[in-house]
Amino acid sequence: MGEVEKLLEKKVTWLELFYDLLFVASVAVATHVLLHVEDGHIHTIYLFKFVLIFVPIWWAWVGQTIFVNRFGQDLFHQRLFLILQMFFALVMTSSLSVDFDSYYLPFLIGYIGLRAVTAIQYLVVQRIEEGARKKAALFLGRYFWVGIIVSLFSLFFFDSWIRYLVLYLGILIDMIIPILGRRYLVKVPPNTAHLLERFGLFTIILFGESLVSTLAVIQPTQGDWNSIGLAVMAFLLIIAMWWQYFDNVEKKVDKSIQTAGQAIIYGHLFILMSLSAIAASIRLMVLDEVGYFFNLFFIFGSVLLYFFSTTFVFHQYRHTHHRLKIYHLGLFLGILGLFFIFNLLVPIPYIVIVAELTLFFIIYAKLTTT
Repeated sequence: MGEVEKLLEKKVTWLELFYDLLFVASVAVATHVLLHVEDGHIHTIYLFKFVLIFVPIWWAWVGQTIFVNRFGQDLFHQRLFLILQMFFALVMTSSLSVDFDSYYLPFLIGYIGLRAVTAIQYLVVQRIEEGARKKAALFLGRYFWVGIIVSLFSLFFFDSWIRYLVLYLGILIDMIIPILGRRYLVKVPPNTAHLLERFGLFTIILFGESLVSTLAVIQPTQGDWNSIGLAVMAFLLIIAMWWQYFDNVEKKVDKSIQTAGQAIIYGHLFILMSLSAIAASIRLMVLDEVGYFFNLFFIFGSVLLYFFSTTFVFHQYRHTHHRLKIYHLGLFLGILGLFFIFNLLVPIPYIVIVAELTLFFIIYAKLTTT
């Protein structure tokens, strides 16, 4: 078997897929925070809470995903570690709420448990590894504890807003550790094909969850053509986004490229957040509980974030002759800007706005996958 084939042969296990489903459920709960509307718009505090809830969910999932990618084997003890992670994921998911204060302790237990198990796995695996692999595992296994312990110190400020500052300082430190250890990690690059497959599977489950939850909210009644039309356009929008994402992954990306994988890892934070925000904005259009201009800024801002993050993630992994040029960027931004300005000057039905964004993603998919 050739070197390239060896790089591409690692496959996602069924237990990993089961693990992913728990975290998609957590993301669905986080997305629900964006549906809290007051006075015709989403208050800044709810947007802030969405980010605060989303980031630890994403980082806990990423931590285990990257461990499995570099060092994971379908062995009995590693299965037990993953099942233990699922237990802590359930604790964390059941603690997610807009009323974050009341459920802070179980949330912290779930998050700390997830991160601690991952750190322990690195320390366990480094005992049987050698050379650069041992150094990388030992570095992560040691220094991830810095962020974990800092977050744990938030318990000392349990009745103060300072606990959130300490918690997220620990999470930030945790997220920076792999960047600081890049010199170790580039010598043990992740399996790019497996990494893209893991993130792709998580993303497609989130696409499906977004579609189902949107249709559940719409629930078109017989003869209500406006609701039926909006449901159809929402479906076409999600299909166009799916087409662009997965055609890039399957046809345009060079999966033999070996890097530290950090563009894929950190870029997907914004891809997944923007997907949740787009799904929420469509549901808000259906519920018609927010002002027109707020919804306009919200959905176009979410689409812009998705566009920039997917462009960033895929650019360096695309085959050189498939990489987009600067004029492509200008074209895409021009189309979005034209639609946005027109809608700002001439208020139009929501179904037309969704149709515009569907057209944008059809063009985006066509020019980036052919």
